[in-house]
Amino acid sequence: MRRTLLLTMMLLPGSILVGHPAFSETLTLTPQPLTEWKPVYAEIEPRDQVPARARIGGTITTLDVTEGDLVEAGQRVALIEDTKLLFQIEGLDAQLDAYNSQLEKAQDDLTRGESLSERGVISTSSLQALQTNVTVLEGQITSLQAERQVVSRQIEEGEVLAPEAGVVLDVPVSKGAVIMGGEQVALIGAGGTFLRLGVSERYADRLSEGDTLQILGQISDQTSGQISGPISGQISGADGIAIGTLAKIYPLIQGGRVEADVEVEGLDDRFIGRRVQVQLPVGSHEALLVPQTALSQSGGLDFVQVEIGDQRIERVVVPGNEVMREGVLNVEILSGLSAGDVVVIDHE
Repeated sequence: MRRTLLLTMMLLPGSILVGHPAFSETLTLTPQPLTEWKPVYAEIEPRDQVPARARIGGTITTLDVTEGDLVEAGQRVALIEDTKLLFQIEGLDAQLDAYNSQLEKAQDDLTRGESLSERGVISTSSLQALQTNVTVLEGQITSLQAERQVVSRQIEEGEVLAPEAGVVLDVPVSKGAVIMGGEQVALIGAGGTFLRLGVSERYADRLSEGDTLQILGQISDQTSGQISGPISGQISGADGIAIGTLAKIYPLIQGGRVEADVEVEGLDDRFIGRRVQVQLPVGSHEALLVPQTALSQSGGLDFVQVEIGDQRIERVVVPGNEVMREGVLNVEILSGLSAGDVVVIDHE
């Protein structure tokens, strides 16, 4: 026994009314808005590319990281040594020893002078001279200690630290190399990853922040998953479709291209700079959609069964792109059907 169920397709995008299980059902075709997509390529980029720079010049004696390593903020990535700083420390230590010896003698002289002054043996001016000598030596020692702290700090700054937590993208130096202060020792990719794409300026006015985009191909380490939103479907390996959001559009146009950033959840950041195909919404048109199960092939032609009154006839159609709507694969019919036709969907 065959049941026939009349379905009406509403003018809402992606709304396909599904009947109760039956051997066959029918639906009345109504034009639906269909988004037009333009394929472009985007590259996986880190949000921030922060260089870890040398703060002093010298020789790289230790290189702690290589490309691909994960680092934490403040972690040492290299050690730079400058032998001249060590010589300066030794010279300052020798001066401090000499001034400390002079200070001890001057303090002894001051103590004796104070004792003699109490007995009236030396004059007040002589005592003041002894006190001034002690004060001068103490000031010189303080100055040398401050200078030594500066040199010690420079030696400590030989440690090149990661400015942010992230992955090491590039290490343009090697152990034993001589570098100057301010040179880059490592490049850190921090803040997660996103997709950066460049499109022709002719589409600039059609892009808006918050737009939904299709991302094709394997963009995460997940093998499968369900996608929700304006476009529904199944992620399955390299043939899956994911959903991204246009997060930022840059106002500067260079070389006739507009740059934009796309937010994608679960983006695989193992390879920075990898190209991923992205579909941009650049327009829409009215389309007639039928489930893929309504099509049949014979003799190299595509047929759709149409119900006219009590009769069912086969019509030759020209199918277009496949569209996933609410988990059902539909096919756009370019010619052969008209709005209002009642299409029969057979279930085997």
